[in-house]
Amino acid sequence: MEGQETSHSGILGPGRLDRALAEAIPELSRARIQALLEGNALLVGGQAVNDAATKKLQGQPFILTVPAPQPDKAQPQDIKLEVVFEDDHLIVVDKPAGLVVHPAAGHVDGTLVNALLHHCRGKLSGIGGVQRPGIVHRIDRDTSGLLVVAKSDAAHEGLAKLFAAHDIDRRYLAVVVGHPAPPAGTICTQIGRSTTDRKKMAVLPEGKGRHAVTHFRMIEQLKGAALVECRLETGRTHQVRVHMAHIGHALIGDSTYNNRRKAFLFGPNQSQFDRQALHAVSLGFIHPITGEKLGFESSLPEDIQLLLTSLKLGSSS
Repeated sequence: MEGQETSHSGILGPGRLDRALAEAIPELSRARIQALLEGNALLVGGQAVNDAATKKLQGQPFILTVPAPQPDKAQPQDIKLEVVFEDDHLIVVDKPAGLVVHPAAGHVDGTLVNALLHHCRGKLSGIGGVQRPGIVHRIDRDTSGLLVVAKSDAAHEGLAKLFAAHDIDRRYLAVVVGHPAPPAGTICTQIGRSTTDRKKMAVLPEGKGRHAVTHFRMIEQLKGAALVECRLETGRTHQVRVHMAHIGHALIGDSTYNNRRKAFLFGPNQSQFDRQALHAVSLGFIHPITGEKLGFESSLPEDIQLLLTSLKLGSSS
């Protein structure tokens, strides 16, 4: 039960102790079990056992005591969320632009995590021993769209494996400067921290950074711009923004990676678009617990729709 110490008992199966326990208690990850073993939380035959690698205990009864999860340092805050899907294991939200995902320097509260702690109060397992949502991927503050978050330890581990294996379908829509030529292709580079500006990511030489792959295709030509779909094969920080800038088609409104000075105006007041025009439009994956195939779509937010309308009108003049 949430907020209370719990005990699990059973008979140990074959193989390593930590693996046998993970199979007997699927809601706990092996990493969590290993931490519990180090804290002498396992009794076998009345004796504490903390050797995660031992294979000598098959067939013996065990009792594993899991202490009550500690409160997260982040505080719950009543921030409106657009929930697309939710069950006991995970939650999918449609994040608005401007909302930071995780507390960090400069953003200690008012984040998606604060909102989820409030929304999921009483429904979060002790992920890693702490009552918190499991952030397995992020989208930038000024990027809008779909994000999946784990509510249980087992879902957190399962989602992390899907992301590591690139078994998540993620599609973004971006409004970029110019018209990509060719209109479709694959960008495959190394991405890492910029050597000249530590706040930026950059395409790096072979052997440095992390492998990053983005598949893109132009959906519509606009006046001096284009609507482009980007499908991520990997998920590196700022990947779409860096890759599109790398091929000469930076995102409109991206103050970090767009060096072009031309203003793209939108809306009835012809305001300048002041965030990167990027939206996580589609998210699909196999549910890590139930095995169900899930797929979600998100409509473009109003500001990007207005931007597209303005650029379409301009293209016909």
